[in-house]
Amino acid sequence: MLCDTHCHLNFDSFDADRPQVLERAQAAGVGRILNPSIDLETSREIVDLAQTIPELYAAIGVHPNDGASWRKDTRATLRELAQQPKVAAIGEIGLDYYRDRMPASQQQHIFAQQLELAAELELPVVIHIRDANRQQPQATADTLRMLAEWMADLRKHGSPLAERPGVLHSFSSGLPAGLEAIQLGFMLGITGPVTFKKAFELQEVVLGIPLQHLLVETDAPFLTPHPYRGQRNEPAYVRFVVEKIAELHILPTREIEAITTQNAGRLFLW
Repeated sequence: MLCDTHCHLNFDSFDADRPQVLERAQAAGVGRILNPSIDLETSREIVDLAQTIPELYAAIGVHPNDGASWRKDTRATLRELAQQPKVAAIGEIGLDYYRDRMPASQQQHIFAQQLELAAELELPVVIHIRDANRQQPQATADTLRMLAEWMADLRKHGSPLAERPGVLHSFSSGLPAGLEAIQLGFMLGITGPVTFKKAFELQEVVLGIPLQHLLVETDAPFLTPHPYRGQRNEPAYVRFVVEKIAELHILPTREIEAITTQNAGRLFLW
């Protein structure tokens, strides 16, 4: 079985053929899909969608680019939604200094609120990071600092979540940051760009991080892998990510399938 640990199946780009997309995913061996939210509206939408699609699980939360939607009662509403049986994570949450839609201080406040909620609910987090300047990756630095503080608090209180805190989704921050993240206990999500010819930095990450810390994801409808680059992405294409990781490690594809599926099960308990 394969797992697509990050796919926006609720987006309108799938409205015309969602059943067929799911059929192709099933034919490709994809047995679990995690669908993250970007705000309260999509959190509700995805929780409802997960009730009708057996292989689909929900992550609920407010994306940093949608932080303007955060209200005083948002955290309480997310807590209520998290009681639904197929909510597997809080996400996607984090920091985005590239879009810069709200000040960093406000992004950090909302991020901290959701980290606290995840600790309360003992749900892993799906982390979004995007830097304004790759030469000065301040969003990465701030995210890792906040996660280190959060992890220290989890460990101080003996939380079982410290053993499965979450994943840095569509990781692209380079090997040193990746090593720092896995030292904290996080996994790294690997997406379609790893299949691109000139993706040397990401391929270095895949080779430099122990396989037990890697997840595979599509981020569909975005980040389509080779050979479908430029077209809409979909969960079935997670197989190309697995095949590239296997090629880089000179291992059988089935071994990477098994490892990444076990990793996803260990993190999301599905």
